Amino acid sequence: MIRKFLVAAALLALAPSAFAATCSVDIEGNDAMKYNVANIDISKSCKTFTINLKHTGKMAKNVMGHNVVIAKTTDMKAIDADGMKAGLASDYIKPGDARVVAHSKVVGGGESTSVTVPVAKLGDGYSFFCSFPGHSALMKGTVTLVP
Repeated sequence: MIRKFLVAAALLALAPSAFAATCSVDIEGNDAMKYNVANIDISKSCKTFTINLKHTGKMAKNVMGHNVVIAKTTDMKAIDADGMKAGLASDYIKPGDARVVAHSKVVGGGESTSVTVPVAKLGDGYSFFCSFPGHSALMKGTVTLVP
């Protein structure tokens, strides 16, 4: 009887951590212009959410750089077009672009970066993508808010 009580108590002690929201995700981008995920679930209980990007390829950032941009899906093409004009020095994001919720810096092969997203600025119809010229056609995915 005592053994069952101790097991139950141990499980209850672990329960809060088992059900706590995970407010970060690790993703990878490679030299084949692919992310390793197609969707990122973000808990509504998180105040901020961090995306950690690792470039698993070997090419330099000026040749095959990757970043992560969070924005409304409907704004992706325009952000991409304006980012191309902004260039690598601006991480292929037009400075001050209000359509961009958050973005990371551009990294090359073997490098990593992170971006923190204010969850309150998200809603339905958001995506993540790479704004390096030509990459968003393949390097994109959805952002889903979950309870």
